[in-house]
Amino acid sequence: MRRRTLLGAVAALPAAAQTTAFPDRPVRYIVPFPPGGLTDVMARLVAQRLSEIWSRPVVVENRAGGNALIGADAVAKAPAGGHTLLAITSTHAVNATLFPNAPYDFTKDLRVVSVLGSLPLVAVVRADSPVRSLEDLIARPQSGPLNGGSSGTGSPPHLGLELLRRLTSAPQNVVHVPYRGGAPSLTDLMGGSLDFIMSNLPECLPHIQSGRLRGLAVTSEMRHPLLPEVPTVTELNRPGLLITNWTGIAVPSGVPAPLLARIGRDVATAMADAGTRQKAEAGGFALIVSAPEDAQRFTLAEVERWRTLIAEAGIKAE
Repeated sequence: MRRRTLLGAVAALPAAAQTTAFPDRPVRYIVPFPPGGLTDVMARLVAQRLSEIWSRPVVVENRAGGNALIGADAVAKAPAGGHTLLAITSTHAVNATLFPNAPYDFTKDLRVVSVLGSLPLVAVVRADSPVRSLEDLIARPQSGPLNGGSSGTGSPPHLGLELLRRLTSAPQNVVHVPYRGGAPSLTDLMGGSLDFIMSNLPECLPHIQSGRLRGLAVTSEMRHPLLPEVPTVTELNRPGLLITNWTGIAVPSGVPAPLLARIGRDVATAMADAGTRQKAEAGGFALIVSAPEDAQRFTLAEVERWRTLIAEAGIKAE
């Protein structure tokens, strides 16, 4: 997805029209995950600034469950007045295929306002592992089973593992071990039950910094400022491993175009705030802040990309 500068994104968004009364009451910002996670942290940063911009409370409401389906369904069925926002992630793009009988249609019932930022994954092994590089990891299945953990079936780390499996000459020897979250998979990796993990960067970062884990590659085009010594998959000539765990904002699809533009402009203004930007980057996010039309194209492309991988890998919902 084409990135813009934050201030450039603000300037490029259409001017608000016929939206001077918005918001006329508090705004709900539904996060379909538990409090304290990466998506929740970003949502609260944005909500704080939007509250100041709109002079109305923007209340974050955590509605976790159902692999992020419950919260998304609530927003999809909410009135289209712009007073209900949804924190979305790459999980929602995956869910569009993984849950064909979901109570809402991600591509039809929701409209993406902005993709705010992204986080790369990191291929990690224990510090004492004989695997010293990404190429070592790709070659390892030739000599026997390779147990790889993820934070759950259909999660970005799982998809990253499936992308890596495609590069090996013995994909049947790459065994996926799903967990309920990244923390328990990291515990088992350090305990010796797993050979490697495709991990969300913030989850593995302290263990790499402490020397307990070794980062082999980050799944992005540019090195991450929090892990400057770890090469990228692009540097290592493995572009097929490019994957990010992104987060953004969506609204019900019936929100009128002028109001959608107004919300998009205000979100970009919120993310252009120096304090908000600094806190997001300190959490590991690379900021994107896309206009609504760019955000919609990006998320639809993500749906199609993961639909293909899910079908080819035979991934099923747990």
